Amino acid sequence: MLALSEIAPTFVEMAHRIVWCTVSTVDGDNRPRSRVLHPFWEWDGAALTGWIATMRTGQKKAQLEHSAFTACNYWAPNHDTCLAECRAVWEQDPAVRERVWRLFADAPEPLGYDPGGIGVPGWDGPSSPAFSVLRLDPWRVRVLTGEQLVTGKKAVAWRE
Repeated sequence: MLALSEIAPTFVEMAHRIVWCTVSTVDGDNRPRSRVLHPFWEWDGAALTGWIATMRTGQKKAQLEHSAFTACNYWAPNHDTCLAECRAVWEQDPAVRERVWRLFADAPEPLGYDPGGIGVPGWDGPSSPAFSVLRLDPWRVRVLTGEQLVTGKKAVAWRE
C-alpha cells in the first residue's frame, strides 16, 4: 500500500486525462447500479476530493440514502485504469455549488465544459434547483497503467 500522497497525483492526472468514468451505487435491494459521469478531482497535498455536477434524481438520491458509497472506475483504450471507492455526500452549500460550477466552467477541455451549455433542463447557473453537487471522499484508490498490465506489474493502491 502506498501513502495517499504517493498515489493521488497520478490518480488525478489519469482520471482527468480519461475524463469519463463508470460510477456505481447500490440500490435498496443491494443490486449494483451504474452510470457514466464526469468527476473533477482535487488533490491539495493532504486530501483527495472528487466533485460531480449532476442532477439529484430520485434514483440517485434513494441509492445514496441506502448506501452512501460509490465506485468511480476509469478505463482508457491503452488499458490505463484507475479507481476511487468513495463516500458520497450531496453538497447543498451555495458557495460550494458556485465553486464546483466554476471548476468545470474554467477547466480546459475535455475535462472542462460550460455546465449551462449542455442542454440539461433547468441548469442556468449554480443556484438552479436542477443543478446538484455530489462530493466524493475516497477511502480507497487504485491505479494501474497499461504498461504495468502488459509487463505483469501490480496496480498501486492506497486505503484509508
